[in-house]
Parts: sequence; structure tokens; C-alpha cells
Amino acid sequence: MEDGKTSNWGMLRAVLSILQWWVFNVTVIIMNKWIFQNLDFKFPLTVSCIHFICSAVGAYIVIKLLKLKPLIEVDPEDRWRRIFPMSFVFCINIVLGNVSLRYIPVSFMQTIKSFTPATTVILQWLVWRKVFEWRIWASLVPIVGGILLTSITELSFDISGFCAALFGCLATSTKTILAESLLHGYKFDSINTVYYMAPFATMILSVPAILLEGAGVFNWFYTHESVSSAMFIIFGSGVSAFCLNFSIFYVIHSTTQLLPSMLQASKSELTFVAVAVLVSWLIFRNPISVMNAFGCAVTLLGCTFYGYVRHKLSQQPVVPGTPRTPRTPRSRMELLPLVSDKQDRFRGLYF
Repeated sequence: MEDGKTSNWGMLRAVLSILQWWVFNVTVIIMNKWIFQNLDFKFPLTVSCIHFICSAVGAYIVIKLLKLKPLIEVDPEDRWRRIFPMSFVFCINIVLGNVSLRYIPVSFMQTIKSFTPATTVILQWLVWRKVFEWRIWASLVPIVGGILLTSITELSFDISGFCAALFGCLATSTKTILAESLLHGYKFDSINTVYYMAPFATMILSVPAILLEGAGVFNWFYTHESVSSAMFIIFGSGVSAFCLNFSIFYVIHSTTQLLPSMLQASKSELTFVAVAVLVSWLIFRNPISVMNAFGCAVTLLGCTFYGYVRHKLSQQPVVPGTPRTPRTPRSRMELLPLVSDKQDRFRGLYF
């Protein structure tokens, strides 16, 4: 009887942890879009810098003051040799995401970000000479086709936002490919990742933010009608960004083998993008044509098929004696990235 209650509580806890992760995920995206569009605070570098500051402070409080998570010690030399390059890639990734949100709707930005599996596979094939099974390449066809259809039919198309989102996909793929080689030997969770990378990212971003956007920010302060409420929202988005990272830690901590299928469903690009697009449309009412929605659906179905093929091929046995190096695939059926899907999804900053 008690075992049944414990199992039910574990299931409920896992479901609640996933739901709050979804809430923070969508909240960060919507708040960022609100800042750029409704508050007229069109300074993505400054917004990203504020997010990094809030994340760094939050991680310090969680690890050092509240001691909710033990600190993973990193050699001082590795902080500059390994953490700093990863922080630079993280910084580029988040800045490009915020830049794209300034110019294009959430629905279009999220659809383009679904192109990340394709850029990851292509980069691994070109740079690491990894061999992928034909079904992986076939799953990329609807992703690419859907992106093209969505871009052609997007009513709010903007070349700057499109390029920022597309290069953001490349930055995300680069982060995925570099993570294992740069962070080899360190089992970072989301909080420790933020603890080490957010201060570096703040340092990297603060100078260009001041030089490129400083004058505009000061002018915004003098011309905006309600600065105090606007700043509350801007810093609130930074707090939400950190809460998203903490919720990632809570999801991993709370989710057990009782809920493997629901965890996979919660990570589905199809579900997340659908929720983000729906919420953003309800709030911002950005126009979406029928063909645009169809292109988005094709892209998301391609991402779902890609994930299904990855899962199926990952269950196949590895050929014994095959060298396990980045340039030598474990088998002709290999498709797993250098960092697993769960690690990549639940490790790092909020984009």
C-alpha cells in the first residue's frame, strides 16, 4: 500500500516538475518578445547581459549560500581553457536568439530553431567525418522543406531576424559538438554550468553591450514613460531565465524511470513549439497564414521523426572493437551526437 502511494507521489512530482519547466521555458520566450516589442527596449545585447547577471547571482545563491546543490570543482586552468570557450559559444547562442526575437515573431523563430538537428548532423558530417544512417538524412528532408516553406510564406519575414535565428542554430550545433571535448571529465548539471559560464558570458558581453547599445539605453531611460515597471519586467525576465535553469535541475532530480515516456514527450519539439506558438499568438496576435502554419507543422513532424530515428538507432548494439573517436564512427548506423540529447537539452543556459 505504501509502495503504491510512494509510486503515485513520485509520478505526480515528476509531472509537476516537467510542467513548471514548460512554464518557465515559455515564460522566458514570451517575456523577451514583450520587452522588445511592447516595451520598445530594442537592445538584445543588454537584455542578454542582464540575463547572465541574474543567472550568475542566482547560481551563486543556490550553490554557495543555500547549498541546494554541491559545487563541482574546476581547475583554475580549465576555467580559461575549457569553460571560457564554451561560455563564448553560449553567449553567441543566446544573443542571436534575442536578436531574432527582436525582429521576427516567436512562431517563426521557434520554427527556424527546429532546424538545429539538421545543422548538427551536417556539421558533424563535415567537421568530424561522422557517418549517419540514411534514415537520419531522410528525416532532415521535411525539416529543411518545412523551414523553406515557412520562410517563403512568413507574413512578418525580416532578413535580420531570419539570419540571427539561423546562425543561432549553427551556434547551438557548435555548442553540442564542442561540449564533450571541452568539458570532458566534468559531469556538469544545469546549475553548475550556469555558475561557471554566466560570469564569463557577462564579461564577454558587457563591453560590446555598452559600446553598441549604451547610448540607446540611456536615451530609452529618458524617453520611456514608466521606466520602473519596465525595468521590473526586464529583470523579471532575467530571474525567469535563471528559474528555467533551476527547473531543469529539478526535472532531472524528480524524474525517475516511472516516467520515461512522459519525459520524452515533454522534450518533444512538436509539443514545445506548438505551445510557444499558441501562447505567443494569443498575446501578440502576429498573423500566421495557412501555408505558414503548414510549413511549421511539416518542420516539427520532421523533428519528431528525426528524434524517433535517433532513438531507434541508439538501441542497436555497438560493433565490438570499433574505435570510439570523433572521426571514426562506432558503426555505420551511428547517429548519436557527441553529447546525448538529454545532456544537451537539460544542461546549460536557457536557449
